[in-house]
Amino acid sequence: MSLRHAFDSPDSKRRYNRQLFSTIADRYDLITAVLSYGQDARWKKRLVADAAVSGSDRALDLACGTGDITFAVAAQGARTIGLDLTLRMLDLAKQKQAIGIPDGHHFPASGTSRPASRPVSFAQGDMSSLPFAASTFDLVTTGYGLRNVPDLCAAIDEIARVLKPGGRLLSLDFNRPRSHMVRAAYLSYLSVVGSVLGWILHGDPDTYRYIAASLERYPGADGVAQVLTASGFTNIRIVPLLGGLMSLHSAHRPR
Repeated sequence: MSLRHAFDSPDSKRRYNRQLFSTIADRYDLITAVLSYGQDARWKKRLVADAAVSGSDRALDLACGTGDITFAVAAQGARTIGLDLTLRMLDLAKQKQAIGIPDGHHFPASGTSRPASRPVSFAQGDMSSLPFAASTFDLVTTGYGLRNVPDLCAAIDEIARVLKPGGRLLSLDFNRPRSHMVRAAYLSYLSVVGSVLGWILHGDPDTYRYIAASLERYPGADGVAQVLTASGFTNIRIVPLLGGLMSLHSAHRPR
């Protein structure tokens, strides 16, 4: 399926994402570091710190990719599941786990003490239809997940469903700058850089041009906050990162 038709429907976006992320999985960590100007680890560290993980937490990391946030949350003592749509991403996460790389030490939450890391499990699944019972988790995290879901409202409703009353959500993602001029320059930059990287790494300029294309259709930090409100979340907070080009959301399911 071509990028031109990737956004025709939720189902076409789901199929395109499964194909795309299977293609880029082995270079996913590299590309994330490049496109974040090397700031990705610092942003994830901030997410884990803001999550205020406790040893009694049950946590779910959505669109977990190769497991960075999953392992860092587990390193704070939570019983953690990482879920991703793409089997290759999960295979790479399990490889990290098997050789002992993922101990959370590459971006630990702030603080001088650290509880013992708990074992991590992984599951394949769609954020719009989570394979878990209602009120299962104390914490849901996601890095670059909400922008990629085929149906944003359905995904946020599912997150609300699986969170316990009082549970919290933290999400890191690209943002759509409010300024039309800044947004146009930002999307152009992502499109050009994505095209070059796509040609070099995969022989296909559309491979990473998808990021800019998905951002054009993404409601941005403010729009996501509105969807969270409509789904019943409270204490919604937006932390701008990289001058507002990225954002970190936090929200709570009401008790």
